[in-house]
Amino acid sequence: MLEKIQIVKQRFDEVNDLIIQPDIISDQKRYIQLNKEYKDLKQIVDKGDIYKELLDNISEAEEIIADGSDAEMVEMAKMQLDEAKEQLPKLEEEIRFLLIPKDPDDAKNVVVEVRAGTGGDEASIFAGDLFRMYSKFCSDKGWKVDVVSQSDGTSGGFKEIIFEVSGEDVYGTMKFEAGVHRVQRVPQTETQGRVHTSAATVMVLPEAEEFDVELDMTEVRIERTTSTGPGGQSVNTTYSAIKLHHEPTGMIVSCQDQKSSHKNLEKALKVLRSRLYELELAKKQAADSEKRKSMVSSGDRSAKIRTYNYPQGRVTDHRIGLTLYDLSNIINGDIQKIIDELMLAENTELLKANDDVI
Repeated sequence: MLEKIQIVKQRFDEVNDLIIQPDIISDQKRYIQLNKEYKDLKQIVDKGDIYKELLDNISEAEEIIADGSDAEMVEMAKMQLDEAKEQLPKLEEEIRFLLIPKDPDDAKNVVVEVRAGTGGDEASIFAGDLFRMYSKFCSDKGWKVDVVSQSDGTSGGFKEIIFEVSGEDVYGTMKFEAGVHRVQRVPQTETQGRVHTSAATVMVLPEAEEFDVELDMTEVRIERTTSTGPGGQSVNTTYSAIKLHHEPTGMIVSCQDQKSSHKNLEKALKVLRSRLYELELAKKQAADSEKRKSMVSSGDRSAKIRTYNYPQGRVTDHRIGLTLYDLSNIINGDIQKIIDELMLAENTELLKANDDVI
């Protein structure tokens, strides 16, 4: 493990020198990337320093005990040795997790698409609940949420809502939310008081930078229309709404959230790039899964990942068999505890797959 820490320390010193170079500071993209790498490496280096200190303490204590000439010193050394040996396994485990290669996409912002599935009006209401849950969760983390487009449900909620989330390490957290979410409750629209099951699909796309996806604009047909639905004076009068048709894939992206057609076009292109990037990512994940089948973030959109059962106040994440009787807090945005468990499960899988790390 000391060898691994030493390699990380060398890279840390390199990055430390790079981030003070004027040409790096002037290149914002590179500077942000290196700063992120610096923070990640510093965590390992700091833990590595504590680890080396513990090993030195063990070595020193063993020498004193072996010498045995001073009974009082031997007694103190035995205490020091016991204490250090007790701390060592936990610290080694922490360093092993930190040494797992990080997914470069984890640092990206995301585009989230929530769509009502089976269950009619109740599914739309549930899609609205999920959007509020994510909005509250993101707000608590200091992340920014921007709605790109929405299609309202007839009895509330959304048939579909697409929104961007920007902040630190957003994809690394939000990727665990991708899949089918199921709700079991008595619908607001139900007079008989029977429990119904409805579903909504959540897609989490890492936001693609321009250099991630080469988008050929000759393959994109741009349609400009007037906005629909409630809004200000510009609605239904100016051609500010944008609909993009990507000819090779048949993808259609709409955006009418902004007043100007230029801003709507910018947002729609961002969503289109992210969807195309996610297509490539899905192919890569499919290839990777032949080598390592991840039960946690497989990227399978059709997989049922979580059930929200209102009569029992229960939330169950099916990927790791986690059940929590805390539905009201979870649906109000307190999902970090679920994500922490999913991260732990995935890291444990990665650790097994990377058994050459140590």
